[in-house]
Amino acid sequence: MPTLYRQYRPQNFEEILGQNYIKTIIQNEILTNKIAHAYLFCGPRAVGKTTMARVLAKAVNCLQRKPNEFEPCNKCENCLNINNGRNLDIIEIDAASNTGVDNVRENVISSSRIGSNSNKYKVFIIDEVHMLSINAFNALLKVLEEPPLHVIFILCTTEIHKVPSTIISRCQRFDFKRISVVDMVKKLEKIVKMEGIKVEKGILEAVARQADGYLRDAESLLGQIISIGGDTITQEEADLVIPRSDFNEIVSLLEYLTKKDTVKAIQLVNNLIDNGLSLKNFVADLIQVVRKIMLAKVNPNLSESLGLNFGETLEMKINTLTDTLTLSQLVRYLEKFNQVNNELKNNFIIQLPLELAIIDLCLGEAPAVNQPLKTNMTPPSTPVQNSYTAPKSVPPAPNRTVAMNSDVSLEQILAKWSEDLVRVKPFNHSLSFVLQACVVSQLDGNKLLLTFKYKFHKDRVSSPEIKVGLENILLEVYGANLIIEALVDENLELQTVVPEKIETQASEPLKPNNIINNILKTFGGEVVS
Repeated sequence: MPTLYRQYRPQNFEEILGQNYIKTIIQNEILTNKIAHAYLFCGPRAVGKTTMARVLAKAVNCLQRKPNEFEPCNKCENCLNINNGRNLDIIEIDAASNTGVDNVRENVISSSRIGSNSNKYKVFIIDEVHMLSINAFNALLKVLEEPPLHVIFILCTTEIHKVPSTIISRCQRFDFKRISVVDMVKKLEKIVKMEGIKVEKGILEAVARQADGYLRDAESLLGQIISIGGDTITQEEADLVIPRSDFNEIVSLLEYLTKKDTVKAIQLVNNLIDNGLSLKNFVADLIQVVRKIMLAKVNPNLSESLGLNFGETLEMKINTLTDTLTLSQLVRYLEKFNQVNNELKNNFIIQLPLELAIIDLCLGEAPAVNQPLKTNMTPPSTPVQNSYTAPKSVPPAPNRTVAMNSDVSLEQILAKWSEDLVRVKPFNHSLSFVLQACVVSQLDGNKLLLTFKYKFHKDRVSSPEIKVGLENILLEVYGANLIIEALVDENLELQTVVPEKIETQASEPLKPNNIINNILKTFGGEVVS
């Protein structure tokens, strides 16, 4: 039995998936009889470039096509010969195997001077044209400039940047795009129907997602699944071919993160590990889903134009999350999950990087002082002894109306900034790292200006719970009612200075441009790069 992608190769324009604007232009040229002498089809592999070239060759040479039609009949002698590869006037050349100038002169230039047999046009389809040598391109250039009236050239390439501009300028260029999941599922549904096989739509959507926009890959995967499963395909049989990844669990994880439900999120991850799911594939799919939601937040049409469609079933579930998550949350999620993806392979406990990311994301909004982390779990009936003592939270300011300490200055604040970071750590561990990435830029009266490079850092410090707690710490340290105001400067550069060895009793005042140096002294770190 032939492979599915050969057996079900499109035989007319209607069957070609996607590429609608390309089909429209070519169809109109056929209808008006204004066929170009040279076409350049460029784009990724397995998206229909060669198929489009063959359908075009059939349409211009079809013996039964009427003047007001553009589709080939696929019944006349010319169409049947082209379908079977026996038409002598449709010449397909693999440029990867015929790179030299002599091949171009013999196979293209000499052949183009000979009239066609029973066809209106002699069509040269040169696949992977970017593989031709410079001399071969130069030889091809002349015949592209002044081709015989009965000749059409169709050049196909996956690497347009390797094609000389002189060649590109003499062709009608069309850029092919990857095929959407929705379009591929329609084609796969047609194939399984023709084959008399029962397959759940969710499995076909998983095949299409795995193919990543390349139709030939999707048809090849489906062929492997059919050879295993027979007349009815189950999820277990599909999992033997497709790396398993449960997108329903991805949606559930994101829902837990939005609710700050740390326990359920961590339990979900460990259940996936227990069930044998590849965490690497899960995180990769998680990044894809979050990216899709983020781009949809930026512009609803953006994700569609980039072909980010996961199929009807999953799209309905993802849409419920779009309104819940903010753009700043999505950016932070992507940063965290990208970091997890880079750390997975080197960890002794494979799920640990994702667990840490979940905890950090759930603490991202910083629960209010004296509020325990939300777990959504019923406490056990029998008390359990625990030697762990929660860190003492920052007490509320005893009196926020006391007079401003007139002696406090920016230099004093900078000198004790490392002490502030130490006091912040028990209040909110991750906040201390955020404050390390800021610059204490100005003291205007009792208003202390903190400048951050990233907006989500600024938003976090500006949240009411964080702001009040931080101002209480400053009151304890300086005895002054300082009001925090956070700003964003994308051009901010933090100077990193390698600290010199000092005596533990020594205390060096911190200068405004030496913040990172003092942080390193406080926490015992060193600059490694």
